[in-house]
Amino acid sequence: MGLRPARCYGYCKNQPHPTSRFCRGAPDKKAKVDEFPLCVHMVSDEYEELSSEALEAARICANKYTIKSFGKNGFHIRVQLHPFRVFRINKILSCAFGKHQGTVARVHNGQVIMSICSKLQNKEHMVEKLGFTKCNADEFEDMVAEKWLIPDGCGVKYIPSHGPLDKPRALYF
Repeated sequence: MGLRPARCYGYCKNQPHPTSRFCRGAPDKKAKVDEFPLCVHMVSDEYEELSSEALEAARICANKYTIKSFGKNGFHIRVQLHPFRVFRINKILSCAFGKHQGTVARVHNGQVIMSICSKLQNKEHMVEKLGFTKCNADEFEDMVAEKWLIPDGCGVKYIPSHGPLDKPRALYF
């Protein structure tokens, strides 16, 4: 049986139930943090819960992009959230009934999710592509000014230039 979608557990509504076991050790680092003076943070804009699977997917995606751009030893990634909260499905009362589904990290407004450190020469790649969007910041501002992108909640809708002119169809971006 697969996992439920993240939208089922994104809202923080109850008291957290932390796990009692933590990771005790970590392997030695190949590169020290002092070697990389530039540090870019990914910051949360809302109060939500991020699952351990979502954090791992973000780490893998950031790792692949930075290896491709800066080389294997040209950066240092640190995921600053730890998924210690256990969430359960089908719980009837407020007690610990229900089946354990996974772990999540509770994220507050303005909290740092992930940090990537690198050398100063990699600043343009780091700042522009940390969000992993299809366009840069300058292109995004131009598209909003030309009404190609329409704000829609926590995302935007893209209005393509092809298709029927009488009813433009919005695509989620």
